[in-house]
Amino acid sequence: MASSLVLSSAFSSVTRRPSIPVQPLCPILIPSFQKSTNSKFFRPIHLFPSNYVSFSWKISTHSSLRSDADTNSSVSEESLVGEDSAAFELGKQKMLSWIYFSVILGVVLYVLDVAWIDNSTGYGKLFIDAVSGLSERHEAVMLILIFIFATVHSGLASLRDMGEQLIGERPYRVLFAGVSLPLAVSTVVYFINHRYDGVQLWQLQSSVAVHQLVWLSNFISFFFLYPSTFNLLEVAAIDKPKMHLWETGIMRITRHPQMVGQVIWCLAHTIWIGNSVAVAASIGLIGHHLFGVWNGDRRLAKRYGEGFEAVKKRTSIVPFAAIFDGRQKLPTDYYKEFLRLPYFSITALTLGVYFAHPLLQAASSRLHW
Repeated sequence: MASSLVLSSAFSSVTRRPSIPVQPLCPILIPSFQKSTNSKFFRPIHLFPSNYVSFSWKISTHSSLRSDADTNSSVSEESLVGEDSAAFELGKQKMLSWIYFSVILGVVLYVLDVAWIDNSTGYGKLFIDAVSGLSERHEAVMLILIFIFATVHSGLASLRDMGEQLIGERPYRVLFAGVSLPLAVSTVVYFINHRYDGVQLWQLQSSVAVHQLVWLSNFISFFFLYPSTFNLLEVAAIDKPKMHLWETGIMRITRHPQMVGQVIWCLAHTIWIGNSVAVAASIGLIGHHLFGVWNGDRRLAKRYGEGFEAVKKRTSIVPFAAIFDGRQKLPTDYYKEFLRLPYFSITALTLGVYFAHPLLQAASSRLHW
């Protein structure tokens, strides 16, 4: 799935079957590509609705990424045509916007629980039962759930231009999330509850070295999985959703960090769990993300035209490829592009989910999906 999956405290080498199982939190990351048109490409980037700031202007007047001493870099701030990813200025944040965000988040979670998760009132269990009736094999059901999610998720993303023209950016974001989120939750819960029901193909959980490698791989994967959520206010449709052409930070390493993060997550969890259900889930997730690579580039090329082609020339799909062949020149203080609140938030969220894993496991098992 185009998605986000979770670090798991299941990577324990004490017992063969971990007390805290490996699981994803949300198998699909919703892409944050937002709309624009070629004629508007060089307009100021409206990161904050009430304070429009031109990215190129910010660059020319002391960027927070580099000082004037770095202007000799072959790929300098002045030459960037995309956006500065993960940029977050606390002074430009409105308290009221974040209050709205908290309220909307609470309402969404409540509606999701009543309409989908709660077995007594929601439709989630009926959906899982209907899909499970198609096959007795958990591997097949896992693949069907991923396919349903992927079709809806990528389909709505592909129809975004037309949908936003018909109903507007914010209503379409609500529709997109309202349909995608229940399907994502169903897929995640099914994986959690049936991750050990497949045929065991190998068993490496007694190896301390494997445990450490898998844990580290999962931690790293989250820095690739979440770049589309750099602006949470857009995710919640408080700020008007836009299709972004990010160019700094993680994008210098790979133009498709979600795909890379998902591949890392899938390989790590498949090695750790070592059964046919994990293999099936990984095949589905990676396949969906590979489609997302093609579809994402297609949509960005349609939206940004020559601007996207410029970014494409100096970035790569394969991590570090553009850096190694000289197309991407990293600034001397490249590390500063990661010293930003969104990346710190990802770190905190990843560790929080790791330690809260027993609660997630217990909540999923109570649903009997």
